[in-house]
Amino acid sequence: MSRRPAGTGLRITTILVSMVVGVVAVILLLCIALFLDRYRSAVVQNARTSSSQAVSQVSNTVAGYLEDMDQAMQSVIGSLDEEPDKRNELLQAFLHFRPDVVAVTSYDEAGSLQDCWAIGHEPKDAIVQNLSFDREQAAEGVDSFMSAPHVESIFDGYYPWVVTMTARLDGSGGPAWVSLDLSFSSLSSYINNVGIGTRGYCFLIDGDGNLVYHPQQQLIYSGLKDEDTAALADMADGVYDDDTVITCVNSVGDSGWRVVGVSYVDELVDRNVSDMVHLSVLLSVVVLAAAVLTSWLLSRLLSRPLRGLADAMGSFEQDADHFTYRPVGGTREVRELSDSFGHMVVRIQQLMTTVREEEINLRKTELKALQAQINPHFLYNTLDSIAWMCEQGQNADAVRMVHALARLFRISISKGHELIPIRKEIEHAESYLQIQKYRYKNRFTYHFDVDPGCREYLCNKITLQPIIENAINHGLDLMVEEGHIEVQVRPEGDDIVFRVTDDGVGMSAEQADAILHREPGDRTGIGIRNVNDRLQIYFGKEYGLRIHSVPDEGTCVEIRMPKVTGEGGYETK
Repeated sequence: MSRRPAGTGLRITTILVSMVVGVVAVILLLCIALFLDRYRSAVVQNARTSSSQAVSQVSNTVAGYLEDMDQAMQSVIGSLDEEPDKRNELLQAFLHFRPDVVAVTSYDEAGSLQDCWAIGHEPKDAIVQNLSFDREQAAEGVDSFMSAPHVESIFDGYYPWVVTMTARLDGSGGPAWVSLDLSFSSLSSYINNVGIGTRGYCFLIDGDGNLVYHPQQQLIYSGLKDEDTAALADMADGVYDDDTVITCVNSVGDSGWRVVGVSYVDELVDRNVSDMVHLSVLLSVVVLAAAVLTSWLLSRLLSRPLRGLADAMGSFEQDADHFTYRPVGGTREVRELSDSFGHMVVRIQQLMTTVREEEINLRKTELKALQAQINPHFLYNTLDSIAWMCEQGQNADAVRMVHALARLFRISISKGHELIPIRKEIEHAESYLQIQKYRYKNRFTYHFDVDPGCREYLCNKITLQPIIENAINHGLDLMVEEGHIEVQVRPEGDDIVFRVTDDGVGMSAEQADAILHREPGDRTGIGIRNVNDRLQIYFGKEYGLRIHSVPDEGTCVEIRMPKVTGEGGYETK
C-alpha cells in the first residue's frame, strides 16, 4: 500500500473556507454591482426630481412676481386716467409702496418719452438711447411685452439693472404706451439663492434664447463662461441629463420667459454613489470576515474528527497487524464513516491473517516440491557413479562411496529441517566431493576456506552440492589437466556469501545467464536453478545466485543469503 505524503494537498479547513469566502465574495460582488446600479439610477432620478422641483419653484415665483407686476401695471394704467395732480399723487404713492419699481414712464405713439415718475431722480434733458422702450416690439402691434434686462439709461448718475414691462393704452388723447422699469435685484437675489447642489444654479432666458438673468452673467459677458441658450430655447419643458450635467427647463406662465436649472452629476450622483460604494465595501469586509469566521468554525467542527480519522488510517497503513482502532466522534456522517472504517480494519486484519497462513502453506508446498526435485536428481548422479565403480571392479571404493552417501543423506534429511547450520552444509559438500573423487580418480582437488564466525549461521540445505556438481560435470570433466575447486564462505555486512570457484573451461555470459533461466524440464543445470529458486522463495528476490565466468579461465558461482540464526523463525517443520 502507498500513502500520500503528509503535508501534501489541501486541508478541509482551507477548502471549506476558500469555497465559502469565494461564494460569498461572488454573491457580494453581484449584489453590490446590482445595488449600486439601482442606487445610481435612483439617485439620478432623485436628482432629476430635485432639479425639476427647484426649477418649478423658481418658475412659480417668477410667474407670481410677473403676475403681481401685471396687477401693478393695471393700477398704474388706472392712475393715468385721473387728473394730473391726482395722477402724480397716486403714482408717487405707488412708487413708495413698490420700491422695486424704479420708474414709471409713458410714451407717445412714436415711442418718445412723455412723462417720467421716479423717486429722487429726474430724467436727462437729452436722452441718447432709451433701453427701456423697444420700438421694434411696439411696432409689431402687441399689447404688452417685456424687455431684456438692461441698465436704466434715462437718469443722470443712476444706472440700476432693470427689466421693463410695457403695455399699450387706449390712446384716447393721452399716451400710447406706459412702462414700468422693474428693479431686478429682488428677483435676482431669489434666483441666486436657489441652489441645486453646491455648484448648481438657475437662470432665465426669453423665448428666443436671450439671457434675461444669469447669476454668472458678468462671466458670460466677459467670455469666461458660455451657455448654449439657443439649444435651450429649442428644448421642450422637461429634464435632460447626460454623463455630467442635469438640465431642467420650465416655462414661466405666458410671459415667454423660461427658467433653466443646471446641476452636476458628479456632485448630486457620483458623490452619493461614492459614499455608498465605501459603505458597501465596509459592509462587504464585515460580511466576508463573518463568513471566514463561520466557515472556519464549521470546518473545525468537521476537520478535527476527519483529521483524526485520517491519522488513524495512516497508522493502520503503517502497521496493520498491531493496529487497534478507536472510533472518532463528530457529526452523524463522520461517525458513520468512522464505524465503517472500524469494520473495514477488522475485516482487513482477518484477511491478512488468512493470506499469511495461505502464503506459509504455499511456501511449504513449493519447498517440498523443490526438495523432491533435487533429491532424486542428486541420488541418480551418485548411484550412477557407484554403479560405474562396480562395473570397473572398484568394489572397495564403491563401499566407501556408499558410506559417504549414507552420511550425505543423513545430513540431507536433517530431521525435516529446511535450514541447517553452515558447518553441516560444508560437511555435506565434503562428503559429496569425496564421492566424486572416487569417480573421477582424483582428477581434481578441492579446498574449503570458511570463516569461523559463519559456521553456526543457518543456510538452506543442499545448497553447495548442486553448484559443486555443476562445476565438476561442466567445468572440470572436459579438461585434460587436473582441475581445482575452491569453496569460500565469508560474511558481508548482514549477509553471508558463498563462492564456489573452479578453473575449468568456463562459459560465456549468455550461457551463464541461461543456466539461471532454464525451464524446469531442462535436465542440464536443473540443480542450480533449483538452488536459486529455493533461496528467493525463502529470503526474497534480492538473494540468490550470480554466475561470473570467463571462457577457458573458469567459473565463480556466488551465493548470497542473509545471516540467519535459530531464532530467526526460518525453520520448516
